[in-house]
Amino acid sequence: MLKARISKEVVIRVHNEIGVLANLSKLIAEKGINILAASAWVNGAEGFVHLVTDDNLRVVDALRAKSYNPREQDVVLLESPHKPGLLRHVTERLAGAGIDIHHLYASAALDQDRCLIAFACADNDRAVVLLNT
Repeated sequence: MLKARISKEVVIRVHNEIGVLANLSKLIAEKGINILAASAWVNGAEGFVHLVTDDNLRVVDALRAKSYNPREQDVVLLESPHKPGLLRHVTERLAGAGIDIHHLYASAALDQDRCLIAFACADNDRAVVLLNT
């Protein structure tokens, strides 16, 4: 059973330097906030971090207090069974409906029976309806 909903992710653009992700993680951990899913990458001199947390408001406030410039953006959170072929099923349904995925990341452990997929696409609302039917 798929369970999709609109949520928010925190997006942080940073200068690519050693330890910046460790600093962000420490700041969030010190506030007692859980990171549910994360994606980070580098493109040249810039780093990009996308986080789904259990308290975005406090994350954004804490990051701003340390001179980061976070922003929130809509994302679809999809809770689903953790099983082979799930990503294929989800992406084929979206593609079949002509929905373009902008970015996607997921979180699961091998011994869990559920996973969390976070993604943004050309029509988040339509994707939620499609995946919940």
